[in-house]
Amino acid sequence: MARPESVEDHVRRHERENRAELLRRESDLQSSLAPFRVGSVPYLNAAPLTRGLEDQIEFLPPSQLGGKLRRDELDAALVSVTEVLLNDRYDILDGIAVASLGEVKSVFLAHRRPIGEATEIFCDRASLTSVCLLRVLLAEMHLEPEFKPLASYTLEPMPDYVLLIGNPAIDFLRRSHDHAIWDLGAAWLELTGLPFVYAVWALRRGIENRNLRKRLREAQRFGMQTLDSLIRELPDYDYEFRKDYLGWHIHYHLGSDEKRGLTRFAELLQKHRLGPVYPHSFVA
Repeated sequence: MARPESVEDHVRRHERENRAELLRRESDLQSSLAPFRVGSVPYLNAAPLTRGLEDQIEFLPPSQLGGKLRRDELDAALVSVTEVLLNDRYDILDGIAVASLGEVKSVFLAHRRPIGEATEIFCDRASLTSVCLLRVLLAEMHLEPEFKPLASYTLEPMPDYVLLIGNPAIDFLRRSHDHAIWDLGAAWLELTGLPFVYAVWALRRGIENRNLRKRLREAQRFGMQTLDSLIRELPDYDYEFRKDYLGWHIHYHLGSDEKRGLTRFAELLQKHRLGPVYPHSFVA
């Protein structure tokens, strides 16, 4: 007669079965995007949305992804949200986004002097969304400084006013510096009371992409269900930072509040003549 299964045996069996299921799902995703051409950004905050798809995706800065989409060299990409607001040629995959409700940690204005004294701001033009968000926030404060391209993230010293985004922004935040930090996610929440949507899956119109949409949703579900293990496994920065950043500051759903935030951003882009802004559409 077999002995009853102990609690420890039950836990170990459950863990083995769970690992086997996760490995199966990851294997299913590994060749699932063909024949579609898909791009994403090479930033830490995108990792949960491309879980299992990494070898099938082209990773490029946001501005380059937008260019490839506009030339029809990609069928879908995780792009800055302004790419879909300022170009009337995409649908947005519903339900999925890179967003924050408040402080985001990787999109900020670093400034040595008061923001109200800024006459010029240097910025990384890799992300049009961050530049437009900063323009909107400043315009709502009746400020219109000149924006100039940042030559390099390695400048010493950094300019008095500089907009930083993505992993380079995190690198700057974590090293010694003499700038104050104005987090744009926190500033947006203070202005509107809404989440800010930084990136979405933009789908090129005019092609049948039902299977592509299905696979991108599966990858997002897989990434969310394995987020704890992903945070442990990723090589970027230290575990406590990854846990705080991916588990708290960033979220990955596109719900009613995020859509309201997106609509409000579109309204402010139009108000401050940063358009033309086109209506955005969602596909399930």
